[in-house]
Amino acid sequence: MIRIKICGITNEQDALLACQLGADALGFVFYERSPRFISVQKAQAIMAKLPPFVSVVGLFVNASKPFIDEILKQLPLDIVQFHGDESALFCQSFDRPYIKAVRVQTREDILMAQHDFATARALLFDAHVKDTYGGTGQRFDWGILPEQINMPWVLSGGLTPDNVGEAVTLTHALAVDVSSSVESEKGVKCPQKLAAFFEGVHRAR
Repeated sequence: MIRIKICGITNEQDALLACQLGADALGFVFYERSPRFISVQKAQAIMAKLPPFVSVVGLFVNASKPFIDEILKQLPLDIVQFHGDESALFCQSFDRPYIKAVRVQTREDILMAQHDFATARALLFDAHVKDTYGGTGQRFDWGILPEQINMPWVLSGGLTPDNVGEAVTLTHALAVDVSSSVESEKGVKCPQKLAAFFEGVHRAR
């Protein structure tokens, strides 16, 4: 089973549709510079409507510890995703499973992250785009992925309904993460693109 995370959820309709299609996790962005930023109040209302067994992921970019602590008090986040330049020590300080995003340029970035973030629940491999943290729609060279990655990992960055099947086949990824390529506009998912993405993953199984 290939796990699927739909990130950048901003409204109830998109959240429930993703769940109906079979999403394993939904991502909520608490980074104010993102067009997919969501308030705590709006996130609370959406999360209250989610079915059981769907993981709720909170995404942060270089946020302060007090800011993250406050959100963790108010929202039932299952996993914290760090998408900035956070240290392993910082990521571990919240007593919550975490995912560390790696903005990949070279194979060395992946190998170093395995060493530095060995306590992560998983690493998320995304494209490196200068001054941008995720949601760019850009992909990195999947060919630089090491043959052996000694911890769980998630493939992200530039995945689309058209290429996700190829991506899974080539990389043997067991989990994928998508945001911008299944949108009709920034922050709003397109039902047709979302359904096509799931179909692409299923065909690769």
